[in-house]
Amino acid sequence: PVNRFCAASNNRTGFLCDDKVTCVPASQVCNTVSNCGSGEDEQEELCGDLPRSLPGHLVFRCSNPAYWVYADQRCNGMNDCGDCSDETGSLAACPPCGSEWWNCRPVLYEYCSCIPRRLCRDGIQHCHSWSDEYIC
Repeated sequence: PVNRFCAASNNRTGFLCDDKVTCVPASQVCNTVSNCGSGEDEQEELCGDLPRSLPGHLVFRCSNPAYWVYADQRCNGMNDCGDCSDETGSLAACPPCGSEWWNCRPVLYEYCSCIPRRLCRDGIQHCHSWSDEYIC
């Protein structure tokens, strides 16, 4: 198969359409919505046996081998694998929390090592240390 690697917005891993211009973010491939002009991002040969039928660059394997996520979901701040291996695992190799994030140990499974700064000082505990309410 053709490589089709490209960088979508925010340098996220993507799938290059036949037009060699359109770059579809990995997580929008095989989602039943055609993003490429000819629909090649939804074809049976690509989507028939997920994740095996996908090019390797579109897939991130969680530390639990039964689970995988699209490559552009790695290091997005969300716990997509369920065990945070897509955010804090050595395979993920994510940078530290960005400026839009607050570094703490979250209370909810939704986040891993950072929470969105918009959740700071909202009267709801999101960090075990309560730092999102008192320091952030």
